[in-house]
Amino acid sequence: MKILYLVLDGAADSLEDPKTSYELAEKPGLDKLAKMGVCGLMYPIGKGVAPESDSAVFSILGYDPHKEYTGRGPIEALGAGIRIKEGYEVAFRANFATVKDATRILVDRRVGRNLRSDEAKKLARTLDNMELGLYDGYARVIATVGHRAVVVIGSRKYRLSGNVSNTDPAYEKRGKISVAKPSYKMVIEECKPLDNSEEAKRTAELVNIFTERVIELLNEHPVNLARERKGFLKANAILLRDSGDALPKVPSFKEKFGLKAAAVAEMPVEIGIARLLGMDIASVPPPTQDKKTDYAIRLDATFKLLKENDLAYVHLKGPDEPGHDGDLNAKVKAIEDIDKYYVQPFLEKADLENTAILITSDHATPPSKKAHTGDPVPVIFYAPGLQPDDVEKVSEKECGRGRLGTISHGWELLPKILGLIRSQ
Repeated sequence: MKILYLVLDGAADSLEDPKTSYELAEKPGLDKLAKMGVCGLMYPIGKGVAPESDSAVFSILGYDPHKEYTGRGPIEALGAGIRIKEGYEVAFRANFATVKDATRILVDRRVGRNLRSDEAKKLARTLDNMELGLYDGYARVIATVGHRAVVVIGSRKYRLSGNVSNTDPAYEKRGKISVAKPSYKMVIEECKPLDNSEEAKRTAELVNIFTERVIELLNEHPVNLARERKGFLKANAILLRDSGDALPKVPSFKEKFGLKAAAVAEMPVEIGIARLLGMDIASVPPPTQDKKTDYAIRLDATFKLLKENDLAYVHLKGPDEPGHDGDLNAKVKAIEDIDKYYVQPFLEKADLENTAILITSDHATPPSKKAHTGDPVPVIFYAPGLQPDDVEKVSEKECGRGRLGTISHGWELLPKILGLIRSQ
């Protein structure tokens, strides 16, 4: 039995919404699977928790982030090809952002979402290997996709700690994970130690020096002056979140579940998680506006991975960004594009007598909220020989009637699904 595990990033909306993106979308492929299989709802981490993608993906792959996670930063760094020096370096997920008149007042947390990767790489080169002038500290800056980056704060002599707060005001650290705030002030926050250790105090000081130096160096950078002439926002600040000073020490996916797994992942954090869990990774180009071509590439990679592996984990970013932007129509289209160019062709080409299909999301991103929320997400599961339930369309409300019921924690999903497969 082969298993496709498909994650539609942020596709779910809120049960409180009058009409959700799933309800509005034309998605015959997903609805066909709902009719063929069984459905349910799932809280990716727990009820009321609005997770970031990192901890949510870790959870829905079967690992409890409360017990086994160490923060997104080191995972994101691993996805970008960097292993931090544990004890002396702290890694952060970063966004290039726009501040007003070289102040800490934010205009846009993501530079209007139109910072090109080549622009970001030029800005990062200016900042990389920055000397911070305290505690023999330095900063590494690696641009990844669009406005996204990885920042590593390090010291050559002094130990540092990842137990510090975010400077990104939209997310709050709770233990080792960050959660989306329902509201926040548009200002870069001061990084603060979250314990009384010297390591955390040093790290916070270095982060705050870095934040100020970035604004000084980037505000009049040639890339930003060119953007300004075109009427675009400057990428003249960097927001940091999800600090971590070590990689999680966890069993590989194969050790945990007895399955050889591989991943088709678009973003550094998903690539980093796949590497950490010992999965093979399909190399695909970053997503573009040409979804027909993008999903054809990912579909081809999926079939190649399934030939050599028991499970293919496929993470598609599409619906999340329009959810953050509050664009309901664009989110509906993102779901329809995945259905048309990935799900339907997969159903046409796959050997459904020997393939199980699990589809869910890592979190909800309702356009009505413009942020991740703690709402449950739909789950659709098909396996040959499995008696279907009476759900006929994929939506939050309809899947709530399904035989899978409501799964309280994401890390409970895979054991439940694998139990169903093995019982057939």
